Order: sequence, then C-alpha cells, then structure tokens
Amino acid sequence: MLTASIVSFILDRIQSLPTGLVYSLVAILVFGEAALFIGFILPGETSVIIAGVVASKGHVNIVALCVLVVLAAIIGDSVGYAIGHRYGERLMLLTVLQRRRVELERALEGLRRRGPTYVFVGRFTAFLRAVMPGLAGISKMHYRRFLFANALGAVVWGVSFTLLGYFAGNALAKVEKYASWFGIAMLVLMIGAWLALHVLRKRRERRREG
Repeated sequence: MLTASIVSFILDRIQSLPTGLVYSLVAILVFGEAALFIGFILPGETSVIIAGVVASKGHVNIVALCVLVVLAAIIGDSVGYAIGHRYGERLMLLTVLQRRRVELERALEGLRRRGPTYVFVGRFTAFLRAVMPGLAGISKMHYRRFLFANALGAVVWGVSFTLLGYFAGNALAKVEKYASWFGIAMLVLMIGAWLALHVLRKRRERRREG
C-alpha cells in the first residue's frame, strides 16, 4: 500500500491547487515545450499525464483538459515555427542546441525528405517535439503544410496522453481501494514495463544516431 500512498500524496498536493491554476500550469508547460524550449527540462507529456490523473480524481474536467492540451500544443508549436522562420540559423547558435547539433542536422534532413510526415511523427519523440517547430521554420516549410501536420499530431498526442493519465488514475484508485500485495505487485510491474519500454526507445534512438 506504500507505493500507492506515495503517489496519492503527490496527487493530493496538486489537487489542493485551484482548478484554474492547474489548467494554467498545464497550458504553460505544453505551450512552452516548443515555444520556449521547456521540453529540454520537462517533457510536455509528463505534465499532460499528471493532469490526466488529476482529472480522474474529478478536480478538473477531462474534456476541457483534452481541448486545452491540444490548443496549447498547436499554438506553442506555431510560435516555435515563427521563431525558427524569423531567426533561422541564429537560433542554432543557442548553447542548448549546439550540444545536439548533429541530431538537429539529421532532423533538418528528415524535414527536407519527408516534410509534414516528419512533423507528425516528431510529435511523439520528446527531443523532436521540442525542436521540430523551430526546425520547420528554419527549413522554410510552408506554414499551412506545417500547421496541418502539427495540428493532427497535437490532437492524437494530446488526447491519447491525457486519457492515458486519466485511466491510470482510475487504476490507481482501484489499487488504493482494494489494496493488497498482489495489487502492489501489479503496479510495480506496470511501472517496470513502462521504464523498460522507455529504455528500449532510447537505445533505438542512439542506434539511429549511430
């Protein structure tokens, strides 16, 4: 029961915040992921999943949250595109980007080859989600093409990760209600499986980079 209690404690602290503040924090983090490069510090999907869990407790509305996440993602990425389009190569001189210059060059090449498809796929990778809008602007991709692919990716990504948190929150509530060693073991297995998938994804990314 300890594992569930710790998670519940963290969520209780978040739920103690005013509803409007919860919405605002999620919107700022999702918007800023690409517009302000917050994604290098805190991937947007993390805040979205946590907000989904909070919604499962009834503190915020899940439908309103999905709409908010999608809109914040679209607007934030549009700002990132505009910054890349206007400042171009000067943006690449930022220290945080210089450290990953090789990856950025590969992403630009992917944009030139696959265009909107690469924008859509990039939405589901933390690093590309943070830099793709700016790179699309640098590559001079037509904004309408970018907007269509980006909006489609934002809808799929925003709704799916919000609902992932929502259903995970409902599962947590059941663990708390019917707490047993079996329930705790299942929760640990779920977390372990998620971590294993995360490690495998990182390894695949490193292999592609190699």
